[in-house]
Parts: sequence; C-alpha cells; structure tokens
Amino acid sequence: MDISFILKMHEGLPRQGPGSNECTRKAFSMLKDLPERPEILDIGCGSGMQTIELARICPDCRITAVDIHQPFLDDLAGRAAAAGVGDRITTVRASMDDLPFEDASFDVLWAEGSIFIVGFEEGLRSWKRLLRPGGYLCLTESVWFTDRPSPEALAFWNDCYPAIQSVEETGAIAEKAGYEVVATFRLPASAWWDSYYMPLQKRLPGLKKEAAGNPDAEAQVAFSEREIEVFREHGEEYGYEFFILRSP
Repeated sequence: MDISFILKMHEGLPRQGPGSNECTRKAFSMLKDLPERPEILDIGCGSGMQTIELARICPDCRITAVDIHQPFLDDLAGRAAAAGVGDRITTVRASMDDLPFEDASFDVLWAEGSIFIVGFEEGLRSWKRLLRPGGYLCLTESVWFTDRPSPEALAFWNDCYPAIQSVEETGAIAEKAGYEVVATFRLPASAWWDSYYMPLQKRLPGLKKEAAGNPDAEAQVAFSEREIEVFREHGEEYGYEFFILRSP
C-alpha cells in the first residue's frame, strides 16, 4: 500500500493518533528514579504534541524525536521553537524498525500510538536494546475492554489490526519480553476525539475531493470515515491503554 496519502491526510493535525497532554503527564508521573538529565527517545513522534509536553514537564531532559515523515518533523521543530523547548529536542528522520542509535542510549522510550506499525511484540523486542538498565518503555496500544466485542467492532479490528488483545494479554506479552509492567491506564474517549478524530473529521470532505479518481486514496478516506463511525458506536468496547514498562 502507498502510505503517502495517509501521511498527507495527517499533516498539520494536532496529533496523528489518540492521546492528550493530560495522559502524557499522567504516564510520566509514574516514572521513578530517573537520572537528573534523562535521555528520552520519542518513537513515531508525528508532529510531536507529546514530545513538547515531555520537554515541558521534564525541563532537564533531552529528547530525540524520530519519525519517517519529514513534514511531521518540520512541524514539530516549529512548534517546539514556539514553545521555547526547541533547544532540547532533536529530530531524526528514520524508520522505527531500523532505529540508528547505539545500544543503551536512552533512559526512556516513548511511543504514543506508534508501536502497532511494527507490531507490539516486535517493538518490545527490537527497541529493548536501546534502554539503559532500569529504563522505561512508555507506550499506548490498542486493546479490547470486553471479551464479547460486537460484530461491527470485531470486523473493523480484524481488518486493520487483528493482533489486538485484552489489557491482561497485552501485559503478559510485555512480561514475557522481559519487562516489568509498572502500571497501565485507559485513555478516555476525549483523548480520541479532541485532538485527533474531530480535527481529522473536519478535513475529510476536502480530502475526499482530493482523492477522487485515485482508488487507493479513496479507500484510505473511506477507512477513516469508517474508523470514526465505529468508535462513535462501539468505543466503549476497545481503546488505547497506556503501558508503563520497565527494563531490568
């Protein structure tokens, strides 16, 4: 699949996936015994709402923000400069399945709404080498909140991410990969709507016109419309869980 139109669809949005500054702050507050000047790697940072919030709440940290799409990184750099934290954020264009960093380079790995791109188990395994002893991996992952999802929700997730599991099953995968599950919490529905679905929904009519005649682009717009509608009707059945994991 050509992902160029998907990336274009999300350019300029506050976020490229569900989340909020409140959730970022809550997750970071659960990290204990960090060094005085922690090194943080934000994997799949997008336009970096969470990157900038991390820089605000941890004024002594340095953050390396990685994404494959340069316009997202440019947007992040501009927003960071405007927020007065640009001097502590370095952007790197790279793929999250081939991160160009030395082993044990970071105290914290941060991945809001991005690990699904490489797969939960693969991300846990391949990123672990980047953590220093006792370092944290903080991420959000799609999970079921019910053991009896509706046919509509089940069909949607079978189409887009059949690896989705329950909170308990997802945590067990993390433990099997050698992490301690320090804490988890559910993202509220507002974390999906306020900075992600609502801004994207406003853009969809224009994107639909732009996609006309391009079957792949038309399918991507139609999928976004379906995604929003399924969440509107069945969002209590599934969502994002924030996982705070620690490496030995």
